[in-house]
Amino acid sequence: MYKSRILVVEDDPAISNLIRTTLETQEYQYHTAQNGAGALMEVISYKPDVMILDLGLPDMDGVDIIKRVRGFSSIPIIVVSARTEDQDKVDALDAGADDYLTKPFSIEEFLARIRAALRRSQAEKGTVGEESSVYTNGDLKIDYAARCVYVKDVEIHLTPIEYRLLCLLAHNTGKVLTHNLILKEVWGDTLASDVPSLRVFMATLRKKIEKNPSSPQYIQTHIGVGYRMIRQ
Repeated sequence: MYKSRILVVEDDPAISNLIRTTLETQEYQYHTAQNGAGALMEVISYKPDVMILDLGLPDMDGVDIIKRVRGFSSIPIIVVSARTEDQDKVDALDAGADDYLTKPFSIEEFLARIRAALRRSQAEKGTVGEESSVYTNGDLKIDYAARCVYVKDVEIHLTPIEYRLLCLLAHNTGKVLTHNLILKEVWGDTLASDVPSLRVFMATLRKKIEKNPSSPQYIQTHIGVGYRMIRQ
């Protein structure tokens, strides 16, 4: 049976030991690196399924590592860092990280983030070479060919911007998308809108697809950072 390979990039011995012990209990394979240079070599040689990355490494900043890895690999990257400022999270996610977990963290949440990253990666590999024309997530369905959206098989009428927002989130299910990334992808390089306007469009989209918009099950808000489509 295939065991997923995890690369742990962490220079704090206590945190590294905690993560390694946790991975061992779940029977994951893993390698470790204590600096950026070692991390880049391990990504190339070990070919891990997920990278757990601390931002504060002795030889280079974690954001720079993310940018360099993204130059040749789409491996899921989960940042685990003591940096709690929104801008740190935005910088890491904009650079290409898939998720961001702050220290101290719950072991249960840590493992859940790994499972989510692995599911997303496996789903992407399963559709390489063939773009599915229909997206399904719980009661939500998007027919890309017909440009139609359904909730419980009832067609929901969306504006063009709402449809583009929904498709962007759907294509990146499980991944946190920053405000800047969403604005760029939906409105273009000119960013013909701003974060307050984005919040308005997201609110109207939620009213149309969520059973309870005040407690959404599909689109999760990461305050000060962005949004994530949750797999049901």
